[in-house]
Amino acid sequence: MSQTQDHSETRPKRPPETVMRLARLGASHQCRLSFMRILMRRMARDAWTFAKTTFDIDTNGVGHAVYTVTTPQRRYALVAFSHDLPPTQRSDRVIATAWDATFALVDGEPSADDINRLSRNVPHQEAGRISEKELVLSRANRSGRLWAHVVDALAAGHQPDIERLRDTGYLMRTTAVYGSGKFGAADFAYIKDRPEFSAPFQAEMLTVYLIRLFVRDLANHMALAKGGERAATLDADLAQELGVGNATGLGLAPFVMHHPRLIHNWIAARETAVARVRALSMATDDAMATFRSRLAQVRQHVASWETGDPMQGRKLVGLQQDLTLLSSHMDSDEFVTNYPWNELYLWSEGALSLEGQECLTSLMLEPHGDLVDDLAQTMAVPNPRYMPIDGTMTVGTLKDHIRRRYDWALSIDWDDPRNSARIWYVSADKLEPRLSDRMTDALAPYAQPVAPGRDVSRLYQALTDWPEDARIATLLMNDPVYRSTVRRIQTALQAPYSEIRDNTISADMHPVDLLRCVLAFFGATRFDPKSDRWLRICMYAGAPFPETLTPDTAEDWPFPRMVK
Repeated sequence: MSQTQDHSETRPKRPPETVMRLARLGASHQCRLSFMRILMRRMARDAWTFAKTTFDIDTNGVGHAVYTVTTPQRRYALVAFSHDLPPTQRSDRVIATAWDATFALVDGEPSADDINRLSRNVPHQEAGRISEKELVLSRANRSGRLWAHVVDALAAGHQPDIERLRDTGYLMRTTAVYGSGKFGAADFAYIKDRPEFSAPFQAEMLTVYLIRLFVRDLANHMALAKGGERAATLDADLAQELGVGNATGLGLAPFVMHHPRLIHNWIAARETAVARVRALSMATDDAMATFRSRLAQVRQHVASWETGDPMQGRKLVGLQQDLTLLSSHMDSDEFVTNYPWNELYLWSEGALSLEGQECLTSLMLEPHGDLVDDLAQTMAVPNPRYMPIDGTMTVGTLKDHIRRRYDWALSIDWDDPRNSARIWYVSADKLEPRLSDRMTDALAPYAQPVAPGRDVSRLYQALTDWPEDARIATLLMNDPVYRSTVRRIQTALQAPYSEIRDNTISADMHPVDLLRCVLAFFGATRFDPKSDRWLRICMYAGAPFPETLTPDTAEDWPFPRMVK
């Protein structure tokens, strides 16, 4: 859709000190390099085929189904188990023990013995075990607000209420999508060289796409069982606007700090894409038409984006104002045609909120797939998570790196209780990361290493007692407690977007900013915080189902808007 360009001809990328701030990360939006969109493009381009090979589910919605996916090289199958779960047992918590539906993505086609084995394990999730033949384990619950309404409406022969669909946006929401070796599943190393899984989290995103297909079919099946001949089928346009929900909490927040090289690759890819677009000296008519079309779509999307969170609500109001201002600016005499994307971004820095600026960077990539989509292949990272420690580095060199890259951490008064108010730990009862008040809970021995700013500041103070020409290896032999901090600093030298440049244990820190950063890269929309520690999202809302998936429809869906 855009003119081709030498990739060496780019604007400088936005610097880490601008990008890696919590407030900006918490304003992230999905973009062409989000993982759902990478998968959708590949499925359409390579003409993947989908088949419902088994649907053995009774009138109460209990049984199992199998959905088979055929790619140019391989086959995969989602095995779905549907359960009759009493409402009192329905929970989004990681420690739940029962769900409305449970799933496994199988490498190849499952045999009858495989399905029997999975039936004894998958419904129990953590309490069961899967094998190296399985790639992903997941579970989901029906929407308490919407499922019964949709099934009842269809059973009575009419479509569900559009406003109720808009309010929720999904019929089921997942509470976990586990891959990469969890609970016996195949490790990522086993599949990383397959083209279809070379970008991050592609097996997990395929699982969610197939779950969405199963949910649609299950709702229609249960409506038919209840209503008989008078039952209606969910309208195709309404079904397409519904996604798969997800409830995500603190368990995901430390991911950003535990995987610095991976986070760098994600953000570096996006920032490189933005820089390439900003370097274009002109905008073609086709590119401008696509941008204006996406802008209109995102305005509709934001208008239908519901949230009960006061802070997110204020951000949405500001975003709506930003998009109106952006549309007016595009039509004004101030909009220039020489390096228009660069000028547009520079204008946004002074005119729009962080939400508006980050939405604009996403929109700017939309017309330029031929310029940026290749960056998807740079986003994965092999093990290990960190670079090896360079023990030959001198203390003086390390201190210089700290002063230049962690000046923000050295400027914080870590003795101020508000700057060390939070502590991250893993709860033995809840089996998930938690956040607590450091001053009232005696949890210091259980603290997780997710306060890099404080740790770097402590290391810097310790280095004052060492000669400038001393080797880091000697330091770490005497004080091995600093190994992980030295490793982070040296990793950041080669991966500058690996480090959040904010205090992650401050009293004012909002964990949902970390969650939104990761979820936006997955491709999530409709962020709806339920507190500062967990939120609900929607995945694949607006995406075409297999029967309408083409290279064109694979692109024209990323800003879902509920049809009237």
